[in-house]
Amino acid sequence: MSLTGDPSSELLSRLVDSVKEISGLPECRNVFKKTHGDLVRRIKLLSPMFEELKDNNEELSEEETKGFELLRTVLDSAKELLKSVVEGSKVYQTLQRDDIADKINQITEKIEAALGEIPYDKLNLSEEVQEQIELVHAQFRRAKGRQELQDHQLEVDLAIAQREKDPDRAILKRLSEKLHLQTIDDLKKESLAFHELVIASGGDPGDWFKKMASLFKKLKDYVQTENPEIDSAEAGKGMIKHRSPVIPDDFRCPISLELMKDPVIVSTGQTYERSCIQKWLDAGHKTCPKTQQTLLHTALTPNYVLKSLIALWCESNGVELPKQPGACRSKKVGSSMSDCDRAAVTTLLDKLGNGSLEQQRSAAGELRLLAKRNADNRVCIAEAGAVPLLVELLSSTDPRTQEHAVTALLNLSINDLNKGTIVNAGAIPDIVDVLKNGSMEARENAAATLFSLSVIDENKVAIGAAGAIPALIKLLCDGTPRGKKDAATAIFNLSIYQGNKARAVKAGIVPPLMRLLRDAGGGMVDEALAILAILAGHQEGKVAIGQVDPIPVLIEVIRTGSQRNRENAVAILWSLCTGDSQQLILAKQFGAEEALKELSESGTDRAKRKAGSILELLQRADTVVDQS
Repeated sequence: MSLTGDPSSELLSRLVDSVKEISGLPECRNVFKKTHGDLVRRIKLLSPMFEELKDNNEELSEEETKGFELLRTVLDSAKELLKSVVEGSKVYQTLQRDDIADKINQITEKIEAALGEIPYDKLNLSEEVQEQIELVHAQFRRAKGRQELQDHQLEVDLAIAQREKDPDRAILKRLSEKLHLQTIDDLKKESLAFHELVIASGGDPGDWFKKMASLFKKLKDYVQTENPEIDSAEAGKGMIKHRSPVIPDDFRCPISLELMKDPVIVSTGQTYERSCIQKWLDAGHKTCPKTQQTLLHTALTPNYVLKSLIALWCESNGVELPKQPGACRSKKVGSSMSDCDRAAVTTLLDKLGNGSLEQQRSAAGELRLLAKRNADNRVCIAEAGAVPLLVELLSSTDPRTQEHAVTALLNLSINDLNKGTIVNAGAIPDIVDVLKNGSMEARENAAATLFSLSVIDENKVAIGAAGAIPALIKLLCDGTPRGKKDAATAIFNLSIYQGNKARAVKAGIVPPLMRLLRDAGGGMVDEALAILAILAGHQEGKVAIGQVDPIPVLIEVIRTGSQRNRENAVAILWSLCTGDSQQLILAKQFGAEEALKELSESGTDRAKRKAGSILELLQRADTVVDQS
């Protein structure tokens, strides 16, 4: 990734990237195939406008920026919706087709409205591109509010398939084809998407779960008996129903050997029935019954993946679904922690705030592990009030406690809401202090935490102002390989903000980056080029890069590097050579023309354009020399 530095170029780069990501989505193979394809096709046609404006390197007016910002927001929403339609459960989307069709239509309306806010007739666009954008805008306008023709046969087939216990096979055949559930591989993917829905529902999927499970089971039985990919033995299994099925070993509790109703995970990673392991713990045991390892903590984390698999197995085999136990259930919707787990977390927080140094260290370590395990734990730990206590421990004189605290915050920060909680607790200056003065592990995880927090734009400003960049540069120079990469990713993300570019240059980042770039075996060439490409678009960065003899190594990367590295290298070279005849002369002396001609034929689209621009500059320079 590379940016030319100014806000307009950054905005246009993000729009180009959004279109690329949408264009790169897999083909849609479900009932929304046409609608999905039409929306992707129209969005792809917007790309030439963004790319041409970006290459013209012009400053957008306030009105133009407002329109493009609105369009960027809408395209981000479109990307998430289109991705979910491609990757989601086909059965679920078929049952929810009216709601999803409405969402696609709303996105279409929003894109059309955003295009209406952009005065593209005033932009410096070629006639060809302007005509294309006007055509695309008209297409979105016509598509807005257009009702797709109802598939009456699909409506009828779905109604019968859901109502009848053993639907006609012709109906199941049509549904299998319409939903693109025709192979064993299709069934496996649908099953995974089905489980993801269960997990996302927080364990309370609602009425649609039974409808989906019933329809999926009928389609699965049909495909397994009709599909030539499956052998006779497997087909026989598919036909066996309501005999006493053998419970898979993974579905049995290792203690009771019974089918699990409420599977939970202990600190060793083993899964047990909640009531059984709770009795074991209540009896004073401190070890895992299966492995005999000492338990690091006694918190129990629900295993929702296994629970959904057990539910699907029961449905497919005519076994009554296990009843949800009444005790120890989470009262908070969307939370995976039970009251028992909350009590354990509360105990850990009490030790964190009031315990001895050893208790604080141990409690911070347990919270670190819990926060790493899953998304629900991260929500629950933050809601219990852990963040301010962990922030206080960043100033601990005990190195291990400090490491646990900063790593726990790193794990919690994966949740976007927790990012705000961490920043509001005043964590940034303390994290920067750990980055400057902590152990190597603490410094590495502090860098990773700053990267995580800097995903939110306003945090980029606060982190830069807190003095993080010089400390990140130091870690980039003397850290472990992992530490260097953590530092590089944090610097890269922070440098997207214009003010941090100047901070990084003033802190002396360019010479270390050039050293990393020249050390091909050091494993940091990709990162060094990506950061330099951002800095090259800033005037101070361009000057600093020009002072460290970059031309030979950039041309070598253009000759031999990966596609992404060649693109970044040519972007840096373009910035250096634009308006600087001395750098242009050096580029020519080091054989840039041959490398650029090859890149203009075999590089990425952006690399081709940059290479062509530099070649034009070289030709003009030759013309001037000849005329003189």
